[in-house]
Amino acid sequence: MRIETLSVHLPDSVATEQVGALLVQAVRTLETGMVIHLIGDLGAGKTTLSRGFIRALGHEGAVKSPTYTLVEPYEDLQPPVFHFDLYRLGDPEELEYMGIRDYLFGDALCLIEWPERGQGVLPPADCQIELKVEAAGRRMTLTAASVQGQALMNEFREALSHGWTVD
Repeated sequence: MRIETLSVHLPDSVATEQVGALLVQAVRTLETGMVIHLIGDLGAGKTTLSRGFIRALGHEGAVKSPTYTLVEPYEDLQPPVFHFDLYRLGDPEELEYMGIRDYLFGDALCLIEWPERGQGVLPPADCQIELKVEAAGRRMTLTAASVQGQALMNEFREALSHGWTVD
């Protein structure tokens, strides 16, 4: 599979949440489980993107970073979403103790912040989303890493074509 990337400028946190919501449109067409790695420094917008994604699926409560709990389940959503934040993970083996494999089932969608901290235990990503601070805003780069990731990118590119500038 040829690895493709797609890049878009996000001027502020509102745009970051909006792009998270657009990702949902793409995911809904796929009807399959997916692992999405969220890469970026502290404050880059990983949780903001996740918030837009989770709210677009219908969650009405707060969406906070699961920094201390490692995972925040949203099992009532369709598809179910598990939002991981591995920033405080001491050892990748801790993921085995918390039952990481139980979250990776069927049509569940896993959003994983700081995936490099779970290296060797986490499954490979279907796609990786990197967020970087850029002048007045953020630069989001999506990289497809599987057939499902490529399908997501294609659908996402289509959703972005209605009002967003894609690099």
